[in-house]
Amino acid sequence: MSDALLSTYDRAPITIVSGHGCTLVDSEGREYLDCIGGIAVCALGHAHPAIAEAIADQALRLVHASNLYSHEPSGTLARELTRRSGMSRAFFCNSGTEANEAAIKLARKWAFRKNEPQRTTILACTGGFHGRTLGALAATENPKYREGFAPLPGGFAFTAYNDAAELETKLDERVAAFIVEPVQGESGIHVADVEFLRAARALCDERGVLLIFDEIQCGMGRIGPLFAYEHFGVRPDIVTIAKALANGLPIGAMLVGDKAAEAFQPGDHGSTFGGSPVPAAAALAHLRVRDELRLEGRVRDRSATLFALVRELSSRHERVLGEPRGLGLLVGVPVREPFEAKAIQRAARDAGLLVGTAGGNTLRLAPPLIIEEDELRRACSLLDTALAIAA
Repeated sequence: MSDALLSTYDRAPITIVSGHGCTLVDSEGREYLDCIGGIAVCALGHAHPAIAEAIADQALRLVHASNLYSHEPSGTLARELTRRSGMSRAFFCNSGTEANEAAIKLARKWAFRKNEPQRTTILACTGGFHGRTLGALAATENPKYREGFAPLPGGFAFTAYNDAAELETKLDERVAAFIVEPVQGESGIHVADVEFLRAARALCDERGVLLIFDEIQCGMGRIGPLFAYEHFGVRPDIVTIAKALANGLPIGAMLVGDKAAEAFQPGDHGSTFGGSPVPAAAALAHLRVRDELRLEGRVRDRSATLFALVRELSSRHERVLGEPRGLGLLVGVPVREPFEAKAIQRAARDAGLLVGTAGGNTLRLAPPLIIEEDELRRACSLLDTALAIAA
């Protein structure tokens, strides 16, 4: 079925046709327990009735009107996100990389408007991943993603993750913003030290630099609180979100605090489909369901169970697996050489379990936030089976 698509993905040899809760079904009728959740997207699982109802209801009334006019879903969603985050303004786009592109542009425009045109550098962390468009890719240090796309846009520099001393040397008068993931996803699920993020906040304040948190993967309740920065107690000037925001529909957002809220003026940036009524309605439904289910506490409980199960699994397969790392329901399990995470992923799929992989030969678990304890236990049992086969 994918013969007409460009080969930009290493797709598994199955075709997904439907889903419900934490289960996906392929064209042969086989069911899979989904513990990657569309890569941390389907926070409420698949075919959630509240999301489906919101999409259908909105589609019957208004699908698109353009951003030349206001419409209720986008305005309501902006108010909800700014209220919940404590930020001042929201900008909507279609994806995480677009949210980061908006943040990069806003940071430079902010410096320009305050008469510091020399501040054009965006400082990012080694090991980070901010997207695949050229600007976001330029902020991603890993050569795996950059190879063959030179020349990339200039004005980007890098500093070591969790190294406050090096950060202090890099935040000079040319830097407009420092962008960092509170939990790095693509490099293998690495968590920022609280002290590093606190130092970043203090240094950015001291030196007139904007602090941007990329929460594309770790935000929207993935590690517990709605926004990842709440877990660390460090408030950025800009936060970018996407992935789980509309539980599978394409939408991203840049939320901006008071300091830089006026940097963009009409004509400075835009997005044809950004904040369109249908994905905005789905995002509002997601937030309502999140409140009803009290997902923050649920994620804490499920996280404790998942980490305990995975540590037990790692102990029994210590020849193959290292100590799990991560937060909430974003878990990375390092795979020891010569074993390969990709081979374990394939064996897990054959056993009826979908998991992901990440950098550094790491298994990635990012199940729907609604997953039940018995499903977590079944997932680890299936992974145990896969390990016996692949290792």
